[in-house]
Amino acid sequence: MSQLNAGIAAVTNRIIERSADLRADYLAQVQQDRQDRPVRGKLSCGNLAHGFAACGEEDKNSLKLMEAANIAIVTAYNDMLSAHHPYADYPEKIKRALRKMGCTAQVAGGVPAMCDGVTQGQPGMELSLLSRDLIAQCTAVALSHQMFDGVLALGICDKIVPGLLMGVLSFGYLPALFVPAGPMQSGMANKQKQRIRQLYAEGKVDREELLRAESESYHSAGTCTFYGTANSNQVVLEALGLQLPGSSFVNPDNPLRERLTEEACFQVARITALGNNYRPVGEIVDERALVNATVALLATGGSTNHTMHLVAIGRAAGIRMNWNDIADLSAVVPLLARVYPNGEADVNHFHAAGGTACLFRQLLAGGFMHADTKTAWGTNFADFTQEAILNTEGSGDGVIWRQSPMEPLDRQVLTTVDQPFSAEGGLRLLEGNLGRSVMKVSAVAPEHRSVEAPAVVIDDQDDLAALFAAGELNRDCVVVVRFQGPQALGMPELHKLTPLLGSLQDHGHRVALVTDGRMSGASGKVPAAIHLVPEAAAGGLLSRLRNGDILRVDAVTGTLEFMGDLAQLQARPAAPQPDAGQRGCGRDLFRINRAAMGTAERGASFLYGDR
Repeated sequence: MSQLNAGIAAVTNRIIERSADLRADYLAQVQQDRQDRPVRGKLSCGNLAHGFAACGEEDKNSLKLMEAANIAIVTAYNDMLSAHHPYADYPEKIKRALRKMGCTAQVAGGVPAMCDGVTQGQPGMELSLLSRDLIAQCTAVALSHQMFDGVLALGICDKIVPGLLMGVLSFGYLPALFVPAGPMQSGMANKQKQRIRQLYAEGKVDREELLRAESESYHSAGTCTFYGTANSNQVVLEALGLQLPGSSFVNPDNPLRERLTEEACFQVARITALGNNYRPVGEIVDERALVNATVALLATGGSTNHTMHLVAIGRAAGIRMNWNDIADLSAVVPLLARVYPNGEADVNHFHAAGGTACLFRQLLAGGFMHADTKTAWGTNFADFTQEAILNTEGSGDGVIWRQSPMEPLDRQVLTTVDQPFSAEGGLRLLEGNLGRSVMKVSAVAPEHRSVEAPAVVIDDQDDLAALFAAGELNRDCVVVVRFQGPQALGMPELHKLTPLLGSLQDHGHRVALVTDGRMSGASGKVPAAIHLVPEAAAGGLLSRLRNGDILRVDAVTGTLEFMGDLAQLQARPAAPQPDAGQRGCGRDLFRINRAAMGTAERGASFLYGDR
C-alpha cells in the first residue's frame, strides 16, 4: 500500500475535526443502547413467546438457548422492481444458511421500495427522495423489537440502500451486512437506447420503436445495467466494508450468487456480540470509511444523488460531511472507470474487467483510500481487493477468495491510477451569485463544460417539450427548471429533459441546465448544474430569474453566475411557487415531510433538517 495521498488525508482530518462532538455523542449513544437493550434471556416470557410464536420448533429451540445468534432480515422486496424481484425467496435461503451455523433469522420487517424508472416524469416521482428517510424510519421500527444480534439488509436501488443504512445506523451496536441480488444480463447497449430516446423526442421514431428499445434494455430480473444510483450504491457499500467484496455485480442466475448470499449469512453470525469478533456497524461507518466510499464513487463517475446520500448517511453516524469535502476529494481522485453514461460499457463489462476488487486495488496502491478501516468482513479494508470464485474442488460448493488482477482486463472500461481517464473525479462544485450546485462532468465532453447564454425559465419539466416542438429552443440557451427542490416538490428527478437537451446539443447549440431538482446517476452529456441551493421555494435567486437573463454555467472554473445587474435581480419580486405537487398520488400525506426537509447540501433529510 502506498502512503496516503495528502489531499485525501487533509479532507479526512477536517471531517474528523468538524465531527468530533457529534461523533462522540453518537458513539456514546451506541454504547448506551447496547447496555440498555433487552437481552433475550431477560425478556419476559410473554415478550419472548410473542417474538418466536410463528417459528418452527428447531428455531424456537435455538432462540431459547440464548447463546445462538438471531439475525434480523430487513427486506425491500417487491416483485415490481426488477432489481428486488430475486429477493422473493432470500428469507428462506438465509434461514437455511444460518441454521447450518446453529443460528436463526427472522424477517424483522419490510420497507417500501419504489422504482424511479417506473415513476420517472410522473407524480409518484415526487415521493422518491422522501422515501429514503421513511425507509430509515421503517428500518428502525423493524429493529425496535430488539430480538436480534445482527442485521442482513436486502436492498439495492436508489433511495433504498441509503435509507436502510441510515435506519441500521440508529441501531449502531448491531453488526450488519447488505446482501445484493446482482444485475440483469446485458441487453440493448445503453448508447443505442439513448439514441432511440432522442430520435423519439425529435419525432423520428414512433412509440412502438421506443418501447421495443426500452424492453430490450430492461428485460429481466436484476438491477438495471447502467451506472446510476442503484449500482453506485453497490460500489459505496463495498467501499464502506458492509457488503462482501466483489459481490455486487454477480448476476442473479449465476451459481456464485447463492453461495455469496450464504457466505454473508455465515459472516454476520461470526461478528455478533455473542462471539469474540464483534463488529458493530456504528464503529465500521466512521469518517475514514465515508471518505473511502466517496473516493470509490468519484473514481467511477457515480451518481450525483450521493452528494446528498453520503451527507445524510454520515449524519446518521454522527459525521458532518459537506459538498466542499466531496469537491476537494474529486480534485485529487483520478477517474478510473468508463461505465454508461460515462462510457459505452455497462456494469457487467465493468465486473468482467476487474470490478470493484481491481478498482480498490488500484486506488489503494495510489494512496487514495484508507487501507486500515474496519469492515464487516476480512481483517480491514485492504482485504477488499479480493474477489470470489466458486469452490469446485472435491465436494466443496462454497466460496474461495483470491486476489484480483492488479491490471484491469479491459482498459477501455477500467484503467489504472498511472493512466486514468481523467486526473480528477467526476464531480464539480459550482458556486456564484445564484448559489451552490453540483455537476457530474465525467460524461460531459470538455468542449461542452462552459456555456454562457440566455435563460429559458420554466417551472415544470413538461413545459420544455412544447417549447422544443415549437422550435423556440433552436439556439444557445441555459434551461432553468425551478421549484423542484426538496421543500417545493420533494426534489424529483428530471430525466424527461435529457433527450430534448441532448438533441439541441447534437445540433450544434450550446446548452446547459440549471435546477434545484435532480438528474441523478444517469446525468449525461449535457452540463447540468443541479441540486441548487438555496432552492427557489426557499427564496433563492432562482425564483427571480426571467427569460433572456444571461447565465454562465462553467464547470471549468466552477462558477454559476447571473451575468446582469445583481442588485436589479435581487430587487425583482419572486415568482410564485406553482400550486402543484401537493395533492394526489399520495403527495398530500408528505406535506409535513417536505416542510421539514433540509437543503440538498445538508442531505435533503426531514430526519435531520439543516442541523
